[in-house]
Amino acid sequence: MADFRVLADDGEAGLVLTVLPGVGYTAEGPVLARPSVELRAVGWTVRTVVWDGRPDFDVARRVYADVLREGVAAAPDAVHLVLAKSLGTLALPLAVELGLAGAWLTPLLTTDRAPEVRHAAAGLGASGVPALLAGGTADALWDSALAGASGARVLEVDGGDHSLEVDGDLGRTAATLDAVTAAVVDLAGAVSTR
Repeated sequence: MADFRVLADDGEAGLVLTVLPGVGYTAEGPVLARPSVELRAVGWTVRTVVWDGRPDFDVARRVYADVLREGVAAAPDAVHLVLAKSLGTLALPLAVELGLAGAWLTPLLTTDRAPEVRHAAAGLGASGVPALLAGGTADALWDSALAGASGARVLEVDGGDHSLEVDGDLGRTAATLDAVTAAVVDLAGAVSTR
């Protein structure tokens, strides 16, 4: 079983970003790290899950649910935003239930191991919870049609893989990182002024 810890960089008590990484893509990966740095710079408290080992789906579901619930319980009056990548998107259904806005990067939309993620993503618009779905057309776990019909803001990367990188095109990969960061920062701005 994989152990985990939650690292916290304290900012304003009323603005809390929770970062939920993937199984092989840590919070140090650019599409998680850069938006986190940007939001930390404007005062957000950043809580980051760090895994020691590789969690399976069931462990990740439980841990991510506990981390979200504990974060809300510790700061019930704060604005909360979830920034999740791949395995971290297992928390999408609970985030919607709790009314937490989220940036869901490379969500698990097509795997049989996470039907609840697909269902929650499909209903994002109806939920009224602010959300961003970001994925690439070269990622087998991405579903363009579902994302487009979800009612969430969608950032789709033509040729983007599961890391939101475009194979062999550093310029487009860098532009994607800029676009993802800007979209997450925009979402944070929108939810912090609601």
